[in-house]
Amino acid sequence: MTSHDSIILKPKNIAMVAHDHEKKSLLEWAKQYSDILIKHHLFATGTTGKLLETALQMEVHKFKSGPLGGDLEVGAYISEGKIDMLIFFWDPLEPQPHDPDVKALLRIAAVWNVPVACNRASADYIINSPLVSQDYHRIVPNFDAYNARFKDGINCQSR
Repeated sequence: MTSHDSIILKPKNIAMVAHDHEKKSLLEWAKQYSDILIKHHLFATGTTGKLLETALQMEVHKFKSGPLGGDLEVGAYISEGKIDMLIFFWDPLEPQPHDPDVKALLRIAAVWNVPVACNRASADYIINSPLVSQDYHRIVPNFDAYNARFKDGINCQSR
């Protein structure tokens, strides 16, 4: 599979998601880095977005709550090239009713080569990277061959 550069300009579009048991940790992290986050565009799922708006005193584009489709909305934005990084404080020890959506979100971020932080330590590394404050040439897979599979009709073997 070939790939191509996708220029991610500053400011970045940062999606922020947190499971219920991780919201407090994400808010503390966001307050710690508010001087950096204020320079970017924030997107978040439902309740997390409302909490971030209050904590940071800035506008946050809010999707639906995660279990109501917000995780999938974030994933759609990633696949459309509208999200540059994902900060997702998820709780690996707590079963979630929308686990398939969570897995789909993490999968689509990997497909489109979007940096993901799943805990405070990885979020610290990402937000402190010099790449956050400058234009960045992200390598994105070229899916032309994948999309062309059915160009000349159905291209599958009979069973």
